[in-house]
Amino acid sequence: MTEYVVTARKWRPMIFEDVVGQSHVTTTLRNALQTGRLAHAYLFSGPRGCGKTTTARLLAKAVNCVRPRDFNPDNECENCREITEGRSFDVLEIDGASNRGVEEIRNLRESVRYGPSKGTRRVYIIDEVHMLTKEAFNALLKTLEEPPAHVLFIFATTEVHKVPATILSRCQRFDFRRIATGEIAANLSSIAEAEQVTIDREALHLIARRGEGSLRDAQSLFDQVVSLCGTTVTYAQILEALHIVDQEVYFRVTDLIRARSARGGLDLVDELLARGYDIREFLLGLIEHMRNLLVVKATGSTSLIETSDTFRQRYAAESEAFTIADLLRYQRFLAGTEAAVRWSSQPRFRLEADMVQLIQLQQAPQVAEVLAGLDELKKKLDEPPSPSSPAAAARGVKRISSTVAPSPPPVPPPVSLAELSGRWTEFLQEVRTQRISLWSVMEATHPLEMQGSSVRVACQSDFQVTSLARHREVLSGIFQKVFGTGVTLEGVLVGEATGAPTPGTTPPRQEEEHPIIAALKRELGAEPV
Repeated sequence: MTEYVVTARKWRPMIFEDVVGQSHVTTTLRNALQTGRLAHAYLFSGPRGCGKTTTARLLAKAVNCVRPRDFNPDNECENCREITEGRSFDVLEIDGASNRGVEEIRNLRESVRYGPSKGTRRVYIIDEVHMLTKEAFNALLKTLEEPPAHVLFIFATTEVHKVPATILSRCQRFDFRRIATGEIAANLSSIAEAEQVTIDREALHLIARRGEGSLRDAQSLFDQVVSLCGTTVTYAQILEALHIVDQEVYFRVTDLIRARSARGGLDLVDELLARGYDIREFLLGLIEHMRNLLVVKATGSTSLIETSDTFRQRYAAESEAFTIADLLRYQRFLAGTEAAVRWSSQPRFRLEADMVQLIQLQQAPQVAEVLAGLDELKKKLDEPPSPSSPAAAARGVKRISSTVAPSPPPVPPPVSLAELSGRWTEFLQEVRTQRISLWSVMEATHPLEMQGSSVRVACQSDFQVTSLARHREVLSGIFQKVFGTGVTLEGVLVGEATGAPTPGTTPPRQEEEHPIIAALKRELGAEPV
């Protein structure tokens, strides 16, 4: 029986051109081999599964290959076969996590003095080099600065910021990038064809997206799916095998927003939890869904979203139903929900409440429409009444000379108390997004009454009243953003039982009493002496 080899090992690149998504690295290395300008130390940094160790092995084979082909290893000579099989004495792979002490590095310094046994270079590949101790790095410095001519160091790391600058300055650094979803899907498609596995394009893109830029992770998921489904794999089977929220669920959410169906939102939450889906994973997927709609709406193109062609067409059609302002509000709102759910003791209740609020959010007013309405109002107010009109006659109005300057346009009227009460939670959500500390103070407040361009806010403590006064300008700006009109928020101390203003109380001024002093009086019963 043939020994099974996982996809990531079986289909490991054997020449530079096979490395996926890192042409900026492989092209440079091949040019260095061609011109003979090979450095003595390289540092490969980047996320996991993007080809750092693979490229290091290819470079080790290329410098020791007996018959290189176009500056690629031929993978047929004895040197190449020994390196591929991991039994070459000229290529030493060291795990920086388990060989991180100064003694291991001192042993390495002793071994670099010996020349290669068969090839032309003695190559040291140190993986996760950032795990070395400070003392180990110091022991490596002198050898790294002036190594023997036959030695080549290749370091690989996922956390380059932990590598000392003294080491970085002695290496040629190459940053490996996160591999695009389309490139991963294309690689998986060629592997599936070679392995005679039938899999549709939506399924390939789903696996590629779950890899999150790591080809190795995506190939491991591919092995898992094939083990479960056999040689015929469908999109639905992958959803079941990997327990992924279907993309259709996110389109259902936007359908519910358009229909303003709060009941549908609660049913959807119940369905997700009944099927065992993780709440945060659902919210992160929904945020990405809103991001995709926003990108398509803002650019008029689907080229910047990572999904299959089928869903690209759906995003193009779905984006027509929303404005950029609405999508921005939805995305910010969901980001706040995800942050709150992370620390909530009752995440389900929080998700249900926020889902209902998301569905019932008022559409953001269009700035152009508001300005047009203001211009129309200004024109009507600037027009003098006709002297012959009954209203003018009743008031004794006379035609005014055109030389008199017209009245300035009035300030737009504030929102009604009913609308303010209905959307207060939305206002607090925006406060939480911009100033979470201020939101924690205002969470228990509610609007009490409107007085001209001022909103009287019911507060339960002096500290809340003082905080509103201290952040008056910030709150006014947030109110303008949410409701489209500018007002001043004034904190009013109210009784806990009746909710009525406490007789004889007025909002304390910041210069009269510091918030810390007010808190000491309230919490500890402090008295002035």
